[in-house]
Amino acid sequence: MSGSLRADRPNVPAGIVAIPIRTRLVRPGDDLAALIQESVAGIAQPGDVLAVSETAVAIAQRQAVAAEYVRPSRLALLLSRHAGAMATVSQPESLQIVIDNVGAPKVAYAAVMQVLGRLTGRRGMFYEILGEAIAAIDGYTGTMPPFGNMIVFAPQNPDAFAQSVFERTGIACTVVDANDLNTAKILGASSGVNSDSVAEALRSNPHGNGDEQTPVVVLKWRGAGTNPLVGQPS
Repeated sequence: MSGSLRADRPNVPAGIVAIPIRTRLVRPGDDLAALIQESVAGIAQPGDVLAVSETAVAIAQRQAVAAEYVRPSRLALLLSRHAGAMATVSQPESLQIVIDNVGAPKVAYAAVMQVLGRLTGRRGMFYEILGEAIAAIDGYTGTMPPFGNMIVFAPQNPDAFAQSVFERTGIACTVVDANDLNTAKILGASSGVNSDSVAEALRSNPHGNGDEQTPVVVLKWRGAGTNPLVGQPS
């Protein structure tokens, strides 16, 4: 489905249109840039921006592990029982990877500060303290089959990946972390991209968050004047 984003995203400049692109299943080791080039042929053109799902990039880069290969510690099991149902850290295997990356003392400290923060009306201390150590991990319940048991890490060098797609296709590219919670974060971008405008346009998550198999979204500017996606005249 494509259409103007103005109706549900009033901060998006009128004239930006999102076109989700369905592809074959992205698998570990794929040449994702080549797959993108093939998938957007005849649809995308210079002046557009390709928004590529971070999960697709990470899977192609083999940045994932099956949950059954992770053995949660007692700390991971304890803390995961008290996490929100939708949180990545509600999965002890995902939380164990965070513990492995930053150490048990820091995770325990973050958990204590989370409790103290709630008592004083300050929420989110756990995530604030651990930062990218948690943000870089996607829990396995949000990944489409056959990767439903995979914990997916952040993609490596997203700026370089986006630039490689631009150099191959001639079309600006971003790597994006978007979800159904009305947030979108640009992890990497090729030269010339207006990341703020692209992130705002992707907050409605046109990629989808289920089994749509649309890891690429083409953003087009059909308005008048300067293209807010790449800063070029339309």
